[in-house]
Amino acid sequence: MKAYLKEVLLTLSLAIIIFVLLRTFVGQGSEVFDVSMQPTLVEGHRLMVIKLFYTPQRGDIIVFYPNPEAKRQYVKRLIGLPGDTVEVKNYKVYVNGIALNEPYVKEPPNYTMAARTLPEGAYFVLGDNRNHSTDSHYGWTVERNNIVGKAWLRYWPLNKLGNPGNYSLDDQLSRTKSALVEVPR
Repeated sequence: MKAYLKEVLLTLSLAIIIFVLLRTFVGQGSEVFDVSMQPTLVEGHRLMVIKLFYTPQRGDIIVFYPNPEAKRQYVKRLIGLPGDTVEVKNYKVYVNGIALNEPYVKEPPNYTMAARTLPEGAYFVLGDNRNHSTDSHYGWTVERNNIVGKAWLRYWPLNKLGNPGNYSLDDQLSRTKSALVEVPR
């Protein structure tokens, strides 16, 4: 009986250690608390966030702290990387002068934002519910060390299990840029 109890305690201890290490370094759960990501994500959706070896990419849905003192995490779509120029005009978002095709937004932005070039370490985020989101169009950006990770799995509600709505903007921007550079014969 003593050996059995020792083995159970050792197994539980190991499971707890593995859980803590995975949660700390690899991934964690996160919950959506507001309307800023509608229609893609709604309040109550739960996400698995990948943290380890995450490289931010345009179009990713990310979880982050808006500033180092914040207690609550935000969930938004990453639009601009350091060095990008982002602008909002004519109901469209432009990155480096290219209008984004954004099928995931609830409605086009009904505001304008002058072109801003992002400094080193600054990331530009917007909610998919563009007209009802507190995001980077208000003048703030997210620093790399405040990004928790990428939402890579929606696990609640179960009928929405799967990709939380990540959408590559990098492919779109590179295709559009190539088309602009090509000279007709």
